[in-house]
Amino acid sequence: MNNSKIIAFGIVKAVSILLLFGLLLLFIYKIQTAILYLVLSLIFSLIANPIVEFLKSRLKFKNTLAVVTTLFIFLLLIVGIFSMFVPLILSQSSNLSLLNTKEIENNIIDITSNFNEFLKNHNLNSNNILNPDKWLSKINFDLFTNFFNSLLSTISNIGMGLASVFFIAFFFLKDKLKFIAGAKTLLPDKHEDQILNSVSKINQLLSRYFIGLIIQLVIILILYLIVLLIFGVQNALIIALLCAILNIIPYIGPLIASFIAAILTMMSNINGDFQTEILPTTIYVLIGFFIVQLIDNNISQPIIFSNSVKSHPLEIFLIILIAGFLFGIVGMIIAVPFYTILKVIGKEFFPENKIIQLLTKNL
Repeated sequence: MNNSKIIAFGIVKAVSILLLFGLLLLFIYKIQTAILYLVLSLIFSLIANPIVEFLKSRLKFKNTLAVVTTLFIFLLLIVGIFSMFVPLILSQSSNLSLLNTKEIENNIIDITSNFNEFLKNHNLNSNNILNPDKWLSKINFDLFTNFFNSLLSTISNIGMGLASVFFIAFFFLKDKLKFIAGAKTLLPDKHEDQILNSVSKINQLLSRYFIGLIIQLVIILILYLIVLLIFGVQNALIIALLCAILNIIPYIGPLIASFIAAILTMMSNINGDFQTEILPTTIYVLIGFFIVQLIDNNISQPIIFSNSVKSHPLEIFLIILIAGFLFGIVGMIIAVPFYTILKVIGKEFFPENKIIQLLTKNL
């Protein structure tokens, strides 16, 4: 009897835990937008914090005034960027053939046929490889159009999110000391100093990382745009912007960006002669993108990874590779910040460990 009660109690307890866990997941799903705003606000706070500290230490601003001034500077910057780029992006994207699924398919068929004809003229038979009827039916072109349309929709409806992020970030920056004081009351006294030192170091490193990442993306955007404008590619701004955004994905992103740039370059010159206009222009654009990636890989990325998060490029490569295998593209994007957090925590709590000493010697 007692055993039956124990088993029944165990079953009820397990079901209750599963039910609570399911409700927790449902709750998180329902408030995912709010969680996203919190994460973005935290990242924005890390980026803005050095400016706040500069205004307070060098210009002797009061805390609230420094925060308001910093947010106002960012607001002016965002408004300036939107006023310059968004109208161009929206006007160009309305004419971009990628927003029409049927036109994508027709353009790719034309490009493939022209390429086949080009190979035939050089005594090469590629019908078995490049026959559109064999593989076009397997491609869901709606994935491309849905992605670009959702991106444009996000840009056009970003006002509410931007206001929310600014509002939350204001209090993150203004009441940072209050949050730290509140956290102290919850922290165990034994590890209080270690935890606070970890938070301070993480804040410093991630602030530098995200600022460097933004600078890197702006540089890549400008370089991509220059390449596309040099070779007269239509819709150069929207193509450069999309390719720059894809560079957020380490290593794989630039390859995808080059592929998309090649396809869009061909489509933008679809009415030209394939052998004398379309193919040479596409090759030149790919060479230009390759040069941009050389600049990025040898200048931008080493500065961000080595100087910002104090990690060796090979170390970062392996971490991103492992994160990609385990968690896909999302894992690759968050690999560097998450690994940096783990390194800081490891150095504070396990300073005697040989492996941690090796990995954190530059922190």
